[in-house]
Amino acid sequence: MKITDIKCAIIASSPVIRITTDEGITGWSQIETPKPYLQPVVLQLKSWLVGQDPVNVERVMKRIRVRGGFKPWGAAVSAIEIALWDIAGKAAGLPIYRLLGGKVRDQVRTYRTLYHHEAGVGQTPDDYRKWAEYGMALEGGFGMFKLPTSFHSSMVRDFPDFHYGAVQHDAPFPYPHKGLISEDGFNHLVACVRAAKQTLGSKYGLAVDAGPGFLTHDALRFAKAVEDLHLLWIEDMIAGDYVPFVGAEEYRAVTPHTTTPIHTGEQIYLRQNYRALIETRAVDVIGPDPCDVGGIAELKWIAEYADLHGIAMAPHGTANGIFGLASLIQVCATLPDNLIAFEYPARFEPFWYDITEGFEGMPVKNGLIDVPDRPGLGVNLIPAEARKYLSEGDADFFD
Repeated sequence: MKITDIKCAIIASSPVIRITTDEGITGWSQIETPKPYLQPVVLQLKSWLVGQDPVNVERVMKRIRVRGGFKPWGAAVSAIEIALWDIAGKAAGLPIYRLLGGKVRDQVRTYRTLYHHEAGVGQTPDDYRKWAEYGMALEGGFGMFKLPTSFHSSMVRDFPDFHYGAVQHDAPFPYPHKGLISEDGFNHLVACVRAAKQTLGSKYGLAVDAGPGFLTHDALRFAKAVEDLHLLWIEDMIAGDYVPFVGAEEYRAVTPHTTTPIHTGEQIYLRQNYRALIETRAVDVIGPDPCDVGGIAELKWIAEYADLHGIAMAPHGTANGIFGLASLIQVCATLPDNLIAFEYPARFEPFWYDITEGFEGMPVKNGLIDVPDRPGLGVNLIPAEARKYLSEGDADFFD
């Protein structure tokens, strides 16, 4: 089998990848929805791929891994890896998990990041109570939620003098702020998180997405202030998201000194860049994203290595779309028992379930998803339906 072409179209701001072969098998994947600018990055890899045998996934990946980097620049390479596994599974007539060593669980647990704008709330303790109430009523019966707050939310802008740095009101992301948190800002943050967790109660798990932006002593102060809440973790306080470095040394100044689990890793590309976090136990939980870390096989290797060091896994995926959801299900079915849950890709329009075949609507029930046995990823675009959402420049995507 040979790769004949690779195409990339923007559907609802998400770059969708289509790899075709001379045997008529097509591989699908996509890149996070906020990254339409990566379309040309995908297409410039075409000459590295055409003519290669897609079922030799690792051989093909060795040709293109050097073309990636920390989030967002590893996304094109990662998405291609996922599409190759989709082809390999279809060629064998097997789901991807069978090619990764088989599943160890029949259902995978997923957690839901819930954004304040979804719930129509602001940045007060009362708003955080309403946020929790909204989450508990969501479709899917999620038992775990992640709460964006402090530097990873509008709190840094909405609460007066939250920190002692300059506030960028017109920044393209709400995350470039960094600095010492004021006493009033710190107390407000703790009060908001406490209000959310007290509303959820002990039957629901709560993780907090808090940065990056914390100084190490503020990170430790915050982690210790909420130790009694039994949080799932606090994520990316110091480094993370679009930060182009790991920050292992800074995290080691926090993690050993608190019982609150500390989490990071969504921005990291490749296993080599996880070594410092894992080998020095700089954090308690890591969260590689299959659409950024280098793909699903890369994520599985990292999970196995983390398990050897007693570190838990909670893979990232909030904007990965429907093909990202499918890839998370497949790989998480194979992971060791250090898996907590993966992040449900909530940031995509419901119409994705109408323009693809494989899922019969939103698949989460009681916070769990059944692992499907369909070949490859188990999800395919329906050209007749998906064409409606193509731009004029991508009109030949299905040709």
